[in-house]
Amino acid sequence: MDKSELRGWLVEEDKKWRALLEEIGLERMELPGVMGEWSFKDMVAHLNDWQIWSIARMRAAQVGESRPAPPWPAHFEEDDDVNGWIYEANRKRSVQAVLDITQQNFDDLLDFVDSLDDDAAIEPAWHVIQLGDERFSTSEFFDHFHDDHEADVRRWLAGLE
Repeated sequence: MDKSELRGWLVEEDKKWRALLEEIGLERMELPGVMGEWSFKDMVAHLNDWQIWSIARMRAAQVGESRPAPPWPAHFEEDDDVNGWIYEANRKRSVQAVLDITQQNFDDLLDFVDSLDDDAAIEPAWHVIQLGDERFSTSEFFDHFHDDHEADVRRWLAGLE
């Protein structure tokens, strides 16, 4: 797989994401129940913060810098602690602010892919980019949603109709 094919795959995944956003509609994004009491907006903010850190790690590896610290307190060892921190850090943000961060993350990811050397090593199965000694799965930007959250979102949506 080359970077053009990777970019094409990412753009197609983003189209599916945008279709879901359209289906949900701005007016329903703060309704609770997607993941426990979390709203769709809360779930998106959760994805955003993990993506911000992923992009920072990829960019650092690309230029040979050490791994950056995560945006949450470094002493957190459990995902539940991180996710709780992310929820608190984002719960007062507007839906539009959260969606703007999502768009910025996607733009940053495409910029990163565009900045790769033409002969960058990209494994097609998981859209993994090898940078030095580290491997980064760009599919994680969408697969985490598909694998861990999409079924909950679909159930929540079905319950609203």
